[in-house]
Amino acid sequence: MPQISFSRRLRRTPFSEGVEAAGVKGYTVYNRMLLPTVFQSVEADYRHLKSHVQVWDVSCERQVELRGPDAAKLMQMLTPRDLRGMLPGQCFYVPIVDETGGMLNDPVAVKLSDDRWWISIADSDLLLWVKGIANGYRLDVLVDEPDVSPLAVQGPMADDLMARVFGDRVRDIRFFKFDMFEFQGRDLAVARSGYSKQGGFEIYVEGSEIGMPLWNALFTAGEDLEVRAGCPNLIERIEGGLLSYGNDMTDDNTPHECGLGKFCNTHTAIGCIGRDALLRVAKEGPVQQIRPIAIEGEAVPPCDRPWPVFADGKRVGQVTSAAWSPDFQTNVSIGMIRLSHWDAGTAVEVETPDGMHRATVQERFWI
Repeated sequence: MPQISFSRRLRRTPFSEGVEAAGVKGYTVYNRMLLPTVFQSVEADYRHLKSHVQVWDVSCERQVELRGPDAAKLMQMLTPRDLRGMLPGQCFYVPIVDETGGMLNDPVAVKLSDDRWWISIADSDLLLWVKGIANGYRLDVLVDEPDVSPLAVQGPMADDLMARVFGDRVRDIRFFKFDMFEFQGRDLAVARSGYSKQGGFEIYVEGSEIGMPLWNALFTAGEDLEVRAGCPNLIERIEGGLLSYGNDMTDDNTPHECGLGKFCNTHTAIGCIGRDALLRVAKEGPVQQIRPIAIEGEAVPPCDRPWPVFADGKRVGQVTSAAWSPDFQTNVSIGMIRLSHWDAGTAVEVETPDGMHRATVQERFWI
């Protein structure tokens, strides 16, 4: 396979030195930054993640900061999720939509105070969209990208490792809440969240210069816990139904098509730019939707482009993410399937690079 050519346009992270020393074997490009994809192997990393604890460099989850009197107003303009009841110290998963209701991103909103928010983004140029909205509506708010680089600690032993570095109070953080913890004289936001179903935390490292000291502190404290460098794992995230923006959904899809209707309070999210379009979608219902699909046969190759899904001789959807699952002994996958064939138990066929495979739409994701 061709390799990525590094340059200044492809940004390193505050933790790149540690990632390289840990023996990273593969990267992808995410928000113009390096995101590790494999250390030992995808399957070995998967097994370790489910049994121990890993430290992930997810600096590529860049922050869009909203600061000023109109910060909350702007935040509500971006998403159909009603944010009026959100309190400082909370994190909300928020679909971000355009004027047609199409998905622009699926970030986590972090409310630091009434007039200061971070949007922890997936892979798209959301900063430019938010700046455009703020300037176009002449809002009293500053929009920029702060020097904040998330570091994730994921796996069954995450609580033990984090307590050794930040103290036992870290165990009290509830899911999708955050609190402030001191490290080397800096107050860092630590949230119970992360891009895995194994449990853990995301540390919002404010200040690049303390990146490697924190990385080293975690590895020193977790030596007997078998801590390793890791990364979002393809197999585990498909098993858990964790969607990938740009892979499983794009701006051609509405939140309802992505199974995110529960995060759309279109009747009460007054001010959301895509509200009128989503009100129509909510009333009529989507004609296609994300579904888990079990693909039969031997392990399928990497899914680097959509795979057509057929039934009764007609195309009824596409698979966008797929991998062999050692725990479930099947190829797990995420697909966008037409209404006529999305019911659990429906038999379909998936056209993969190595031929047609029989497959079945599942009732739910595997974990």
